[in-house]
Amino acid sequence: MRHPGRTGRAAAVAHGLRAYGLIVRMWIRSTLAYRTSFVMMAVGDLAATGLDFVAILLMFSQIDALGGFSLPEVAFLYGTSSLSLGLADLLLGSIERIGRRVRDGTLDTLLLRPVPVFAQVAADRFALRRLGRVSQAVLVLGWSLTELEVDWTAGRVLLVPLMALCGTAIFGAVFTAGAAFQFWAQDAAEVQNSFTYGGNALLQYPPTVFAKDLVRGVTFVIPLAFVNWLPALRLLGHPDPLGLPGWVDFLGPAVAALMCAGAGLAWRYGLRAYRSTGS
Repeated sequence: MRHPGRTGRAAAVAHGLRAYGLIVRMWIRSTLAYRTSFVMMAVGDLAATGLDFVAILLMFSQIDALGGFSLPEVAFLYGTSSLSLGLADLLLGSIERIGRRVRDGTLDTLLLRPVPVFAQVAADRFALRRLGRVSQAVLVLGWSLTELEVDWTAGRVLLVPLMALCGTAIFGAVFTAGAAFQFWAQDAAEVQNSFTYGGNALLQYPPTVFAKDLVRGVTFVIPLAFVNWLPALRLLGHPDPLGLPGWVDFLGPAVAALMCAGAGLAWRYGLRAYRSTGS
């Protein structure tokens, strides 16, 4: 016999996903009504994010290695991190505007609808143009995979999509936790961005070029290192600068699950603590 509480939670999750899908579909149809504009904005996003990798290419025109990592290896770090952030930003990036809704009182409108607030906020103004960032990351990642000197076993091949999945979940959890924080600090969107976009910029480079205290912070405090640093060290055959046990490199799924659970609790607590602007 199924536990009624579990059945209710499963039904609520399914309802939220359906609502999210319907809202996203509406925004996609709206976007594709102006296809030329959409293509131009998507290409603009691709070009703008591509400038980051151009900077890496210019750097490697003067050096052979960065922190012991070759250009294809740095491109692999860049691609995995950018892909994870790009997918999280595509799926949940709109949630960072929750602070504005709290300030102007429009969150009250969402509370009156028979749809989970999280689904409404995450899908609101779904920006399909963000596929430009995702496409650029896929191109760089694909090129790096063809250039890496790695013995591609089945396990190593499966590790790449697993990194993307776990990385997306980790960045998504950071997006959600940052949005929950905005229920109290309504102007904290830039603080959130420092951990999402700032974390992505950090993870695009080898951990060996940063101070060990920073690497420890990104591993144990806000564990963004599990997005790509730790599994990439295992895949590329580089030693861990912190000297952690080898099994730590495989904790990405567990860390992602814990972060998502924690972010979900933070969101629920923040939503319950919300007081309407009219109260």
